[in-house]
Amino acid sequence: MSSVVIVGSGFTGFECARRLVRQLRKHDASVDISIISPVDYMLYTPLLPDVAGGLVDARFVTVPLANSLHGVRAVRGRVDSVDFDGRTVTYTDPEKRSRSLPWDRLVLTPGSVTRLFDIPGLVEHARGLKSTAEAVYLRDHLLEQLELANIDDDKTRIKARRTVVVVGASYSGTELVVQLQALADTAAKQMGFEPADVRFVLLDLAEQVMPEVGEKLGARVRGVLHERGIDVRLGVTLKQVHADHVVLTDDSRINTRTVAWVTGVTGAPLIERLGLPTEHGRLSVQADLQVPGHPDVFAAGDAAAVPDLTQPGKITPPTAQHAIRQGKVLGHNVAASLGYGSPKKYKHRNMGLVVDLGPHYAVANPLKIPLSGYAAKLVTRMYHLYAMPRFVNRWAVSLAYLTDVLFDRSVVSVGLSTQDDARFSTSEGIPLPKAD
Repeated sequence: MSSVVIVGSGFTGFECARRLVRQLRKHDASVDISIISPVDYMLYTPLLPDVAGGLVDARFVTVPLANSLHGVRAVRGRVDSVDFDGRTVTYTDPEKRSRSLPWDRLVLTPGSVTRLFDIPGLVEHARGLKSTAEAVYLRDHLLEQLELANIDDDKTRIKARRTVVVVGASYSGTELVVQLQALADTAAKQMGFEPADVRFVLLDLAEQVMPEVGEKLGARVRGVLHERGIDVRLGVTLKQVHADHVVLTDDSRINTRTVAWVTGVTGAPLIERLGLPTEHGRLSVQADLQVPGHPDVFAAGDAAAVPDLTQPGKITPPTAQHAIRQGKVLGHNVAASLGYGSPKKYKHRNMGLVVDLGPHYAVANPLKIPLSGYAAKLVTRMYHLYAMPRFVNRWAVSLAYLTDVLFDRSVVSVGLSTQDDARFSTSEGIPLPKAD
């Protein structure tokens, strides 16, 4: 019996497995399919800002592999290496044991990790937004700081505790800052201080907020941020990060106890260890998602440099929309390589973008139609409910949306994620620098 091993349970790996199972069932084919991942779920990452803002429970954005991928064996572990000649992958299981798995077809979809820079104190004091642990930690940490500010007697410390710095004015960073502000507004109401006492600063080296949505919608986004009192600073980023303050590249100082680093992604560390050609840190692949020189190996998603056939010479950006679509083509082509169907090239049609900007507002451009306000909010939420691959999750998220309309958000630091749980290294496998 042929065997297919899929590395990674993100959007691409998950959709690849689903499409592959469907294709094989059409032909009544018997193939052993395994998916290796450090976690036993697919994470719907676009809603992580909602988790951090206390709008959506972390469970609602995780889609279990066990009852969503019938006919696929889920293997818990982190892949360390691939033997292309011996056709095996080596992985480390949750108990730190080294194991191997043979394959006839290999699908590399390990995803991406937060792109870090050599900024003093960044790894130690900042946190990202690539996992549920990071999202829950940001929520709990902000609430804890607001609670501590209420009983502190030092004005400088109080101001620092009530100051949040978010680095990255693209999708995740912009959505994160408005969701954290919505949470802080509710906390202010319940704890008895003024919402304006909590300061939010959004930084980015770019010259425009959310350049992906275009100049017109980008200007609307910045206008909304300005109306809500968020301090947007463009052309500047972090120079140093300390436990109680940050220094920016323009040498200005901001006293803060909360720093979120949401500046972009790069291919998973596994890609560097494969010894295969890369492009901009992503694995080089053909338009049919096959790895050149390895007809039995496929790759897609954030970790792969997939050619953009709609823009010759460019590669597709690491977005959820591309990851989902590439996963479907990937599953189809893997089945075709086993003799079931014909392969096809990945070519997409731009369906537009959606950006949630907190209470009562969003921007979107479905089918290139620019929308903002309540209309965009409806489109944005309907899109997320549509894109969620499991009915139970859709139901839970829709109830969370309804609850947010009718009631205040819960202001409680539940302590489910510690500072160590939310380290970049813990959630993404990036080694921490050794202590002196």
